[in-house]
Amino acid sequence: MTQIEITMEGQRLPLKAGERISELFKRYPPRGGRPLAAKLNQQLVSLDTPIQHACHLTPVAYGQREGTAVYRRSACLILFEAIKELHPAARIIVGQSLAGGYHFELVCETPQTEDCLREVETRMRQIVAENRPFQRSTLTSAEAKEYFQAEGYEDKVKLLTTTRWIEVKLVGCGVFKDIQQGPVVPSTGLIDRFELVAYASGFILRFPSTTEPDTIPPFLPEPHLFQIYRETKDWNRILGVTNVGELNGGCLSGEIDELIKIAEGFHEKKIAEIADVVAARKDRVRLVLIAGPSSSGKTTFSKRLMIQMRVNGLRPITLSTDNYFVGRDETPLDEFGKPDFECLEAVDVALFNQHMEQLLAGETVEVPTYDFFSGTRARKTESLKLGPNDILMVEGIHGLNPALTAAVDADRKLKIYISALTQLSLDDHNRIMTTDVRLIRRIVRDRKYRGHSASRTIAMWGSVLRGEQRNIYPFQEEADVLFNSTLIYEPAVLRMYAERFLLEVPNDDESFGEAYRLLNFLRMFVPVFSDEVPHTSILREFIGGSSFDY
Repeated sequence: MTQIEITMEGQRLPLKAGERISELFKRYPPRGGRPLAAKLNQQLVSLDTPIQHACHLTPVAYGQREGTAVYRRSACLILFEAIKELHPAARIIVGQSLAGGYHFELVCETPQTEDCLREVETRMRQIVAENRPFQRSTLTSAEAKEYFQAEGYEDKVKLLTTTRWIEVKLVGCGVFKDIQQGPVVPSTGLIDRFELVAYASGFILRFPSTTEPDTIPPFLPEPHLFQIYRETKDWNRILGVTNVGELNGGCLSGEIDELIKIAEGFHEKKIAEIADVVAARKDRVRLVLIAGPSSSGKTTFSKRLMIQMRVNGLRPITLSTDNYFVGRDETPLDEFGKPDFECLEAVDVALFNQHMEQLLAGETVEVPTYDFFSGTRARKTESLKLGPNDILMVEGIHGLNPALTAAVDADRKLKIYISALTQLSLDDHNRIMTTDVRLIRRIVRDRKYRGHSASRTIAMWGSVLRGEQRNIYPFQEEADVLFNSTLIYEPAVLRMYAERFLLEVPNDDESFGEAYRLLNFLRMFVPVFSDEVPHTSILREFIGGSSFDY
């Protein structure tokens, strides 16, 4: 057998051509935790992949974005297998990411009970103890459609019918087979940490902490977040589009123009309702705080909310927390020794609170301005005073953090959380990661308007997500109002832009694996031209053509 050489963790290691990655890792245990997958020349692959040629190999463990996805994908397949074995006629539908896991609905003849849930969890643990191998098979598109039709999975049939698959790869660990959406672990024994928790009308499959892989964090319900998910799911049902196959069907039939109008109508109605809430509390509420993660559409949302507030006779005045940055030499450093401009300590919170108190008391304040070139506060200030019908609007990542406005009584401010929380799924068993929609939005915007390549945006995304975990997500339940900026049709429009930008990522670039994954994801959507997207749409913030100035 031919001897080859691979590069891993700075070492050049010999092996025989055809040897599996898992066998190599047994001889040369990687640093940094138990590997769940690997990057073979930047492409994510399963551990049972044979190595045929000299290459660069990077171990992927839990806690890394790709490793966590592999673990969760494998755990879901074990869940589906357990339910298929115990309740063959039941239908399980994947939902949103919630409370450290994924929410599911179980549709069967008898209502879900705690005993039923424990039975499923026990069967899952038995499957793990058996250490069953994950088995793969390949069918033609016609064979796969026939198979899923016989199994009663109309959602998968619609997906296969509206896309162009030459071959369809299936994966499972028993009687249940699914379309493979990415690498899984070699066998069930590696998925040894999970729990099932009853929640609302279904249950949550919970996973280990990404920072402490051996522990599952305490269960913290997220009722506000769950409420906005359910509202979006109701919108999808009204549209008659709950998965990608149904969306593609609407694109191919010509119904997409109507779907766009209705989806945008939902947004407009919700924004108007939020403006009505502000107007109803105008005797007390003088401060509106808007927060949300990157590429959630905060800017366009704020501009549309301001219009609706004007309709209600209010005069919104904007104020940016950027004006209150401390000097660059006072900015705390992150774990990499670089200035952390996203932490709360980068803001002069004391001065901000002082000014909030003065403004709400009817006083005039001198708002500072920040010179981003020098990294210092400029001498120039701007006078600001609130009139009788003025509402102060502050947009920023710390808007929900109580410390930012600690001096303002709770009933004098309204906190709004905005994010793109997609409820469209690939099919009943495969969800779309909510962060993917935001990442694709950002790739398109950065490439079109900020001169940043897709490679650079992808490379920075991990740092962006870490900042959101620290500064935004812990406070999302503090919000008085939540707005979901996702649009059910947007992946079909974004494909027209993102596909080309992702193809620009070189094969040897560290972002290639993620670019490749996103390309495969977008290719499941029938592309749609942006002509019918309204010029006030949140989507226009990213693809261009907005009637708002940014």
